[in-house]
Amino acid sequence: MGAEEDVLANVGTRLRELRRASKATLAELAAETGLTASTLSRLENGKLRPTLEQLLPLARAHGVPLDDLVAAPPTGDPRIHLKPIRRFGLTIVPLTRRPGGVQAYKVVYPPAGKAATQKMQSHDGYEWFYVLNGHVRLRLGKGEGEREFELGPGEAAEFDTRTPHWIGSAGAQPAELLTLFGAQGERAHLSAPAP
Repeated sequence: MGAEEDVLANVGTRLRELRRASKATLAELAAETGLTASTLSRLENGKLRPTLEQLLPLARAHGVPLDDLVAAPPTGDPRIHLKPIRRFGLTIVPLTRRPGGVQAYKVVYPPAGKAATQKMQSHDGYEWFYVLNGHVRLRLGKGEGEREFELGPGEAAEFDTRTPHWIGSAGAQPAELLTLFGAQGERAHLSAPAP
């Protein structure tokens, strides 16, 4: 028996129990759902495989969620159990659980002056970040072309990580960022062309 058959196997019994608990007749339930009394009887006796078009009005009539009506299997624990990584004075929380493609992280930068290094780095990839809390300094470029930006909560930046760069807290408090990084240079989002 496949997963679909497992889910539908006891629908008839549940439909009969729900109807009897509400003391409704097949005719009364037929009038409320728009299904015939014959169809309802065959569903309750397991002689007719239920369709979504039949189950939706029955779930409404009985006042139960569709999942309860078909005894859908539980989906498991929806919580995400994050494991922070401490590296180079940063706290990095991976938010993506698959290899490859754009990866998401929450990154906490220590207060200004407590960073392990302010050494510029460059590597393949593309990065986008959004400042959740605190303020960050972003240094981009090298020599004459070096630029420095300060970003606060609600501001975002994106850049090609082959450009020499450094990011760090700009204040006395830690800075928290949501970061998207594509190691193969994938961009996190594309700007719409001007009309």
